[in-house]
Amino acid sequence: MKNITLGSTGITTPQNAFGALPLQRDSMDVSVKILQKAYNGGITFYDTARAYSDSEEKIGAALSDVRENIFIATKTMAQNTEQMKSQLETSLKTLKTDYIDIYQFHCAGQCYKPGDGTGMYELMEDFKRQGMIRHIGLTAHKIGVAEECIESGLYETLQFPFSYLSSERELALADKCREHNMGFIAMKALAGGIITNSRTAYAFIGQYDNVLPIWGVQRENELDQWLSYMNDTPVMTQEIENEINEDKRQLGGNFCRGCGYCMPCPVGIQINNCARMSLMLRRAPSDAWLSETWRNNMKQIENCLNCGQCKKKCPYELDTPELLKVNYEDYVKVLAGEVKVK
Repeated sequence: MKNITLGSTGITTPQNAFGALPLQRDSMDVSVKILQKAYNGGITFYDTARAYSDSEEKIGAALSDVRENIFIATKTMAQNTEQMKSQLETSLKTLKTDYIDIYQFHCAGQCYKPGDGTGMYELMEDFKRQGMIRHIGLTAHKIGVAEECIESGLYETLQFPFSYLSSERELALADKCREHNMGFIAMKALAGGIITNSRTAYAFIGQYDNVLPIWGVQRENELDQWLSYMNDTPVMTQEIENEINEDKRQLGGNFCRGCGYCMPCPVGIQINNCARMSLMLRRAPSDAWLSETWRNNMKQIENCLNCGQCKKKCPYELDTPELLKVNYEDYVKVLAGEVKVK
């Protein structure tokens, strides 16, 4: 497996990073075991966030004694400078460290700049001067924000959804980052679970020598899969290319990634799964999707107000109400046995 250097940061790490969001669903003991196994397997880059409940705490518990050998990226969703100061202090404490390698504005809705009146970027610079953080980054789901941040020259890393199902404009971000000597971190490289062949997903990203994918890990068997690629690294083949082309033909760009930024729904619809239920039934089949709980969740779609809030908040500009309607109609047919999915 090759190493990736994240632009001007100088951070060099295997092209196989650990996404710690799912760890919030594990116990402390399980999380510590998984994280230490990841480190012993050669993973050196760990991505988390203040918003991921106790994810930071688990990284601190598992890896504080090897802190000098790893890189930690975390994030803040603070809306003002006081919140950001408090969140960084908390992150340093929970991670059991005195510095963050990359501190990122989380799901930024704007490109923070000096003099924009918020004071947010200036505070980031102050954190860096004090040695509390080493590099300034940003994560985004809106491509316009991502492009503006690259062009601004203010940020050292960009984190953005990136997979073989991404649009040409989204894929072009990797090249733009290279041109600006900016690190590119790929989130949602499995497209929120829609891509089910990890070798295919990795082989695609492996073609980019400046892209660092972070894989969300919750279970040890998931980690084992990614660790196996350290020595048996997937590469692009004609078979994999054919699979990618077929997926792109079927899915295009009109599918829900499950990011959840459309929520909460005024009537309690679990939009981030309900709007992609048809795909999950076919691409990640599980009896759980047909359980009483999910039947009730899907039935909530009948209560949709057509208020348009979810559509306005969707960073991919999807017609979310229409996706909900179509997925519910399909779900009802599956339950009735009119459509077979397995």
